[in-house]
Amino acid sequence: MRPACRELGDPRDGRAARAALRGGAPPVGSARRAGSAALRAPPQVPPQLSGRRRSPSLRSLGRRRHGVPLPAGQLGPAVRHQGTVVPGGRAAARGRRGTDARLRGGAGGHDPLPRGRRAGQHLITAMAERMFGFKTTSWELGRQQSVIELDTPSMTTEQMEALEQSVNEKIRERIPVTVRELAADDSEVETVRSRGLPGDHTGPVRVVDIEGIDSNMCCGTHVSNLSDLQVIKLLCTEKGKKNKTNLVFLAGNRVLKSVQQSHRTEKTLTSLLKNGPGEHVEAVKRLQSSVKLLQKNNLNLLRDIAVLIARDFKSKPVQSPLFVLHRKEGDSEFMNIIANEIGKEDILLFLTVGDEKEAGLFLLAGSVEAVENLGPRVAELLEGKGAGKRGRYQGKATKMSRRGEVQALLQEFISQQRDEA
Repeated sequence: MRPACRELGDPRDGRAARAALRGGAPPVGSARRAGSAALRAPPQVPPQLSGRRRSPSLRSLGRRRHGVPLPAGQLGPAVRHQGTVVPGGRAAARGRRGTDARLRGGAGGHDPLPRGRRAGQHLITAMAERMFGFKTTSWELGRQQSVIELDTPSMTTEQMEALEQSVNEKIRERIPVTVRELAADDSEVETVRSRGLPGDHTGPVRVVDIEGIDSNMCCGTHVSNLSDLQVIKLLCTEKGKKNKTNLVFLAGNRVLKSVQQSHRTEKTLTSLLKNGPGEHVEAVKRLQSSVKLLQKNNLNLLRDIAVLIARDFKSKPVQSPLFVLHRKEGDSEFMNIIANEIGKEDILLFLTVGDEKEAGLFLLAGSVEAVENLGPRVAELLEGKGAGKRGRYQGKATKMSRRGEVQALLQEFISQQRDEA
């Protein structure tokens, strides 16, 4: 059973995150992180762009180098963050690389970039490696939940709880987060966490430091202090690709939103189940057991009814050559029990179950010759599909309202057979 944490956010988000991690290509911002760390942009995004998304009317932004804007209208390489252009920066989740950008009037947007999620990912990655030796191999900053792929086949509940406690302790310690530049040939570059620089790289390298915890090449926007993250909640782990583990987490305001949503759900369940939150699980288990018992009893009753219907027909002194029956609450087994109990090839049976006007199931039984002749025509009239063998033809119908037309067809066939005899 999938962890319940998927329900705390947008389900589309969970699917996108998992699809990115399971697919052949890593999510943007993972496999090519090292190359994107090379500085084409200033150590900090310019003030008018920092922590901003573009407004819907802003098509693109101009290239900047070391914080100095190029003349309006000049094009250059940039990265688009879900509709945001960050000059020379690293693409965030679902970003695209190499987008030409143009600045229009120096305008910025109004929605904050996911700085907390990115810094949270750095912190979790560093502490997971320090505490357990779990290296991060990929990550996804989703719309509602974020995922870190760890190079470990499993992660215990105790390890996840210890990691969560540790990262939140670091947040409470108000540890500063700083950005600096290093020359590409600086020996310190070798000590910074990364996947290495591309061979053709020139120019400085941007490094994000979490004091005493982590140094990592990154061109993304970040908080200035871990306390700005507020809180991190590790929701669950899921099985990843290639014997790895996906760690799902929330950071900052998303934790508060998740708690609010969970509380709303809890209140609704309290009203529906007529008991307190501590009794919800047991109440649902009792309901599930009751439903299973009712379904079993219902099935047994339907079987008994099917047998009685067939026996009642067989007990009649004069039996009609056509037996027609519709039962809304029946199923395929119900129809086959009746056909088996009657068991006469000289009697044509037309049985249907389900909605009286819309979709349902049908069964035609009788002599092999009659069923082979009539089966496809019955399916066509009911606008359905079916298949048959050995005197039985059954299938699904979409127009049960045309059962009367089928009955007329069968009666006509029986009349023709009598005339020929």
